[in-house]
Amino acid sequence: MMNLLMVNDAVLELHTMEKTIEWEKYGIEKVYTADNASAARLIIKDTPIDILLCDIEMPMENGISLIRWIRAGQYDIDSILLTCHADFTYAKEALTLNCCEYILLPAKYEDIGLNVQKVVKERARRIHDSRLQEFGETWIRSMQDSLPSEESTNPKETVSQCAAYIMKNISDEALNVADIAAHFYLNAIYLNRIFKREKGMNISQWIIRERMLLAAELLKNPSNTAIAVAIRVGYSNYPYFSTVFKKYYGCTPSQYAEKNRLPD
Repeated sequence: MMNLLMVNDAVLELHTMEKTIEWEKYGIEKVYTADNASAARLIIKDTPIDILLCDIEMPMENGISLIRWIRAGQYDIDSILLTCHADFTYAKEALTLNCCEYILLPAKYEDIGLNVQKVVKERARRIHDSRLQEFGETWIRSMQDSLPSEESTNPKETVSQCAAYIMKNISDEALNVADIAAHFYLNAIYLNRIFKREKGMNISQWIIRERMLLAAELLKNPSNTAIAVAIRVGYSNYPYFSTVFKKYYGCTPSQYAEKNRLPD
């Protein structure tokens, strides 16, 4: 819910709109009124205003001038202009001042309310996005501050933990270098580099190696089918599992099982 300031030198019309329009229905919690630009300035200085609904044609100072003052003062207020004249000059200046809506009078109160509601929704979305971005940036900074630096890690210990993590999650078909690095709050390139230095192969190669070693061991058990073994070691596609296995052992999983099965 937001605060609305209506500015119009036609006092009767001003108060009629204030009392007649069901503002809460359009997302407005509180309505303030002013019958000239000077009174509007005082309200804006003292009150958090979200939306300005302002007549253009007013004596002494018009609505365009008031909005210029708002922009110069960097007040975060969305503006809607009301006018009885379809004057392109006014419309052009309203666009220059980033006015949200330009309503030609006479207009139904419902139409005015719907225009206000449109601005309320857009403003709410903008505020939400801004807060979300701010939260995200704060979270990223906090995470960066808490992440261990590459210099502070013990490579041998990190690689050992990484290998253990791989074995623990060997059945996860989606297991990959990026996710493993994220789990340890490390850069994937750095983790791959120290892993290869310690193990003689990169992480992707190690994952395949561990899967094939485990698959070979499982296939020795007569109660395990080749398809079940494939799923157990992270392959939902059996033909692909069979192809990788054959590259490692020179035979298919079924052939390997027949040759190496343990007695019942």
